[in-house]
Amino acid sequence: MATLRDIKRRITSVKSTQQITKAMKLVAAAKLRRAQERILEARPYAFKMQEVLASLALRADPQYHPLLRRRETSRKIVVVIASDKGLCGGFNSNIMRRSLEMLRGTADEVTVTLVVVGRKARDFYRRRPYTIRSEQIGFFDRLAYDHAAALGQELASAYVAEETDEIHLIYNEFKSVATQRVVVERLLPIEPLQASEELAATDFIYEPSPQTILEGLLPKYVEVQVYRALMESLAGEYGARMTAMDAASRNATEMIDLLTLQFNKARQERITRELLEVVGGAEALRQARG
Repeated sequence: MATLRDIKRRITSVKSTQQITKAMKLVAAAKLRRAQERILEARPYAFKMQEVLASLALRADPQYHPLLRRRETSRKIVVVIASDKGLCGGFNSNIMRRSLEMLRGTADEVTVTLVVVGRKARDFYRRRPYTIRSEQIGFFDRLAYDHAAALGQELASAYVAEETDEIHLIYNEFKSVATQRVVVERLLPIEPLQASEELAATDFIYEPSPQTILEGLLPKYVEVQVYRALMESLAGEYGARMTAMDAASRNATEMIDLLTLQFNKARQERITRELLEVVGGAEALRQARG
C-alpha cells in the first residue's frame, strides 16, 4: 500500500503536469486564433482561382499544358502532411493510418514514392519499407507562402518532367477546434474542372489568350493548393493540441481529487491505528500494574 509520502509526491507531480498542460492549451489557443484567420483568408482565394480555372478550362485545349495531361499511372507521389510536434491527440495517427491504407491499396505495378511534411511523418515512414523522395520539416512555426511555393514547384516540375504520373495530398482539413477531417486529394494531373451552368453561359473576353493565362495560372494553382493544405493542417494541429491539453487538464483534476481522497483516507487510517496502539498500550500497562 502506498505511504502518505508516496501519495503526496504523486499529487505534487500531477499538479506540476497539470500546470504544463494548461500552459500548452493557452499557447495552442493563441496560435490557433492566428492560424484560423489565415486559413479563412486563404480559402476564398483558392476557391476563386478554381472558379477562374473552370472558366478557362472551357475555352482551352486540355492537352495544351503539361499539368492538364493525363498519363497511364505507373508512378505515383504521395505527399503526407503531418506535424512537427506531438501532444495533439489522434491528429498524426489518423494521417498515418489513412496514408498506410492508401499505400497498401495501391496496385503492385505502381511505384510509389513519398514526400513527407513534418517530423512525425518523417519518423513514421523512416521505419517502414517505403521510398522517401524528400522531407519538409521544421517550418510550421513560421509557415509562409514561400514554403508552399517551393514544394509546389518541386511537385509540378516532377510531373512535367514525367518523373511521376500522379501526385496526391493527404492532410487534416480544419473543421473546428474539436474536429479535423483526413482528406485525400489528387493534386496532379489537374482534372478538367467542371464549371457551373451559370459560369459556362458567361462569355468572358481574355487578354492575353486563355492558353497564355493557363500557362501562368496552373503552376500558381498548384502552389495555392499546397499552401491551403499546409494551412489546413496547421490550424487542425493547433485545434487538436488545444483539445488534447484541455482533456489532459481535466484528467489531471480528476486524478488529483482521487489521490487527495486516498491521502485523506490513508491519513485517517494511520491516526486510527495510532490511537488504537495508544489505547492498547495503556490497557496493557494498567493490567500489568493490577
